Amino acid sequence: MTYKWRMLVLMSIDSLIVLSAIFFGVFLLYDWQWPWTDILVVSAIVLVIAHHIFAYVFKLYKGAWQYASTNELLRIFYAVTLSVITAGIVQGLVFDVLYARALVVTWMLHILLIGGTRFAWRMYRDTYMKPKKGLKRTLIIGAGAGGTLVARQLKGSPESELRPVAYVDDDPTKQHLEIMDIPVAGTICQIERVAEKYRIEHIVIAIPSMKREELQHIYEKCMETNIKPKIMPMLEDIVSGKLEVSQIRDVQVEDLLGRDPVELDTEGIADTITGQVVLITGAGGSIGSELCRQLCRFDPAEMILLGHGENSIYSIDMELKNEYTHITFETEIADVQGKERMQEIMEKYRPDVVYHAAAHKHVPLMEKNPQEAVKNNVIGTRNTAEAADAAGVSTFVMISSDKAVNPTSVMGATKRIAEMVVQHLNTVSATRFVAVRFGNVLGSRGSVIPLFKKQIEAGGPVTVTHPDMTRYFMTIPEASRLVIQAGALADGGEILVLDMGEPVKIVDLARNMIRFSGFGEEDIGIEYTGMRPGEKMYEELLGDEEVHEEQVHPKIYVGKTNGSYDSVKEVIKYINHDSLVDRLIEVSNDLKPETSKVSAAN
Repeated sequence: MTYKWRMLVLMSIDSLIVLSAIFFGVFLLYDWQWPWTDILVVSAIVLVIAHHIFAYVFKLYKGAWQYASTNELLRIFYAVTLSVITAGIVQGLVFDVLYARALVVTWMLHILLIGGTRFAWRMYRDTYMKPKKGLKRTLIIGAGAGGTLVARQLKGSPESELRPVAYVDDDPTKQHLEIMDIPVAGTICQIERVAEKYRIEHIVIAIPSMKREELQHIYEKCMETNIKPKIMPMLEDIVSGKLEVSQIRDVQVEDLLGRDPVELDTEGIADTITGQVVLITGAGGSIGSELCRQLCRFDPAEMILLGHGENSIYSIDMELKNEYTHITFETEIADVQGKERMQEIMEKYRPDVVYHAAAHKHVPLMEKNPQEAVKNNVIGTRNTAEAADAAGVSTFVMISSDKAVNPTSVMGATKRIAEMVVQHLNTVSATRFVAVRFGNVLGSRGSVIPLFKKQIEAGGPVTVTHPDMTRYFMTIPEASRLVIQAGALADGGEILVLDMGEPVKIVDLARNMIRFSGFGEEDIGIEYTGMRPGEKMYEELLGDEEVHEEQVHPKIYVGKTNGSYDSVKEVIKYINHDSLVDRLIEVSNDLKPETSKVSAAN
């Protein structure tokens, strides 16, 4: 039924209800012995007109009554009350009389009939229009706003295959209550008992505000029932329209290893991004593509997507163009190792902000191919940074790595040199140059999680280099958001370090992923392969000489500037010399200590 027809039907029904209310009220009070017929007719006409006016004002015809709640009742109350008051005012002004008792009875009947017809439709829909057979008995963890949202969606959707039969919640004030006719049957620690009592077949976690440690605890309790739980989408995804409440999904390892969401200074970020021209190198990569998505939320005027791989650039370009039609997107297939090409692109677009995410990052591969690591990570960074300087870019943000701290690998050493390059340029340029350093990113290309998933799918074993090896982890969206925040906060010349939380043992990560997949270690074994060339046992975020107490954001630290650029300067000035790469590799090796430090910076 179209909106116009629906509104016409509702208005017709309401008109009959209003007339019935006033005439039936007269019957109850006066047994039809009402000598002032003119007053009755005029009052009825005024009441109908006033009802429709106030129904429009309070949007009674726009409500989806299958989801009716107390808000809809309040709207009915306001509309009916004001309608009756209007009819009373007209009686007094036109006829100089007020039949208060008749109006009060009319008001009560009016509310009863209007509200009754609305909620009768909801009751009919819930009772007769939803299939009852074959639905999975579902336990909802959390009886708060998220839980009731999930319960309402599951009960109100004819397509849903789940039937909520119980909640569990740690709030003592909710115990033994019923919410939407569903009992709160216990606490989170009692999940196993509740699941057995109510013959639970499905579990949905619906506490969007919980901390990661709480999710870990809940997940472990759910696994005691041998039922793999699902989780509702984040409320921000529901509110933004990206996901529906009903789009519940499996709990993933990223949910447990990621940290609690951080509050960003959106106003400060908007000042640097909104209406600006932004260029991202490596825009098709894991970090680069997420940077593009996050930056689009701040409405840049134009975004240049630069990358070496045509397929990845095409993919992110199509995705962004479909979602952000008001932003101009340009694509450039280019290699940051090409100095003239980078200068040409910078001159063509004159970006205000540049995010340099293009890099080689795979440690063992770069140990075997040091020349390529130097060309891409050092020379590519220098080419891009100098081109940005020449084009008058306002801010240049380089994505660095925790492996640049006391580097033991070619990749880490080249990243450290790249940091020195941008720090040096900050001293001679009007452009603000800043490096942002963080650790491993969950789910990025080449990271351990996709590897573990493939190994588990293949039946194992899951390969771990060493039982004591630890790494810092954060999610791709969080890393990207904090990079953008760091760029907005930077004064220039800093090495900004993202708070990575507590380090995680790789073997614990492997065990969790095996459990998430529904297996035990007896099904999918863990095999230790030994440390690979260039790897550290523990990662560090700041070197001893870089530790700084200053914090520019609750999740961003600033490292002290290390004045060791002299070892690189002589090489940089001979940028076109044939032996440049060999000389830079020597400098990289000079930066690498003979043995790895094993103390992690907290």
